[in-house]
Amino acid sequence: MAAVAARELQDGEVVFVGIGLPNLACNLARATHAPRLVLLYESGAVGAVPERLPVSIGDPALVTGSLMVCGMADVFQCILQNGRIEVGFLGGAQVDRYGNINTTVIGPYARPKVRLPGSGGAAEIAIHARRTLIVAKLGPRAFPERVDFVTSPGLRPQGRLRRELRMPGAGPVKVITDKGILEADDATGEMVLAALYPGVSMSDVRAGVGWSLRCRPELAPVAPPTEQELRLLRDVLDPKGLFLKQ
Repeated sequence: MAAVAARELQDGEVVFVGIGLPNLACNLARATHAPRLVLLYESGAVGAVPERLPVSIGDPALVTGSLMVCGMADVFQCILQNGRIEVGFLGGAQVDRYGNINTTVIGPYARPKVRLPGSGGAAEIAIHARRTLIVAKLGPRAFPERVDFVTSPGLRPQGRLRRELRMPGAGPVKVITDKGILEADDATGEMVLAALYPGVSMSDVRAGVGWSLRCRPELAPVAPPTEQELRLLRDVLDPKGLFLKQ
């Protein structure tokens, strides 16, 4: 997942990134094909170049070597809402067929089964980033037909188009999972299967979602991680296995 996500990034792009696999993906991209990638964290570190893997957005490792350290208001108002973020990385407890993300509650809002951390900056990233990439492991509970609560809007939040709600960003263009890649259908906004990982079948992916998943006419192959990518991820970027499960 980290290797596939890294390949989605282009050299020189400005990326709003969190901790975990998205962070690994960004640092892998910068160590391989995108050395001029600019990373921005919610805590205010802009152009961060951490020497070690940060464990949170408030990790002091993000400050060393950064282009700028500013307040959260500057990050969101002057940079994100000003249209300067080209890519936003998001994840969540639930992702539905239109790329809506739930990080608020499982079950009814008033009487939830589980209360989750909430939005943080994710709702603003989902609205304002020029395009959004979602990273999430497949599973019927994680990919219901409709999320229990729309924390971060996808392509059809509450059945309405983004342009109706004046959302400037393109929304989620891809969902990178542990079995394949889902892409947004241009006509309907629905997430459809676009690519399969080696050794994975369409039925494997369909078993992990809660709706009748449609497929592209031709599924693209996905190359496995290269030896260089694996070495960087395991030996350089996350040698203690903090986020990688080997």
